[in-house]
Amino acid sequence: MNKCDCALCEFRTIVFEDLSSNEIYSVCGYKTEKNYKKGDVIIREGSQINDFLYLKSGLVKLYKLSKDGKDQIISIAKPLDFVSLVSIFSDKTYNFSISAIEDSTVCSVDLKFIKELISKNGNFALNIMQKMSRNFDNIINNTFNLQKKHLRGRIAHILLFFANEIYKNNEFELPLSRKEIAQLIDMTTENVIRILSEFRQDKLIEIHGKNTIIINLNKLNSIAEHG
Repeated sequence: MNKCDCALCEFRTIVFEDLSSNEIYSVCGYKTEKNYKKGDVIIREGSQINDFLYLKSGLVKLYKLSKDGKDQIISIAKPLDFVSLVSIFSDKTYNFSISAIEDSTVCSVDLKFIKELISKNGNFALNIMQKMSRNFDNIINNTFNLQKKHLRGRIAHILLFFANEIYKNNEFELPLSRKEIAQLIDMTTENVIRILSEFRQDKLIEIHGKNTIIINLNKLNSIAEHG
């Protein structure tokens, strides 16, 4: 656990900007901060919802167990994203699980305290509602955009997602296994391996262990857009 520094935290400008100095100080009394290693389960599907969670650093995946017993990844959350808004005000238990795909730090604020702030501070409540709506919109749009693409387009989309939105670099260490990529874009692991191999043969990317380098960005963008 780390010392509370909510008044200085970058996240304050994202969601807590509508709180007074006294309210921010109060948040520290209800907040915990915990570090997780890659692969650690942060939340298990079906567990009690007691806290308001946001990701301070790292990357996590939100996933759900399907009827056939396989994990289906719902989305990838990056720093300063909410990781509990999908269920937090609608259910008593989580409808999904959360695991770290990189070493991550998660901040937890007691949910009862957050609900008290919402009841007393209209601007804060509106901010939370806007974030919830945007969260749902992003999940729906990403799912729709992936489903309308062919297999090559889906793989290109994921590679560009990590390059452009996560690492801001055309060279990065892919945090997902081939199996997890398949779970995210609704493909078989074999197809993921095959298409990545095709991308390498077509000199669109290079792969060295877990390190991925995009070497033909224009072509990959074209495949993602039209694939």
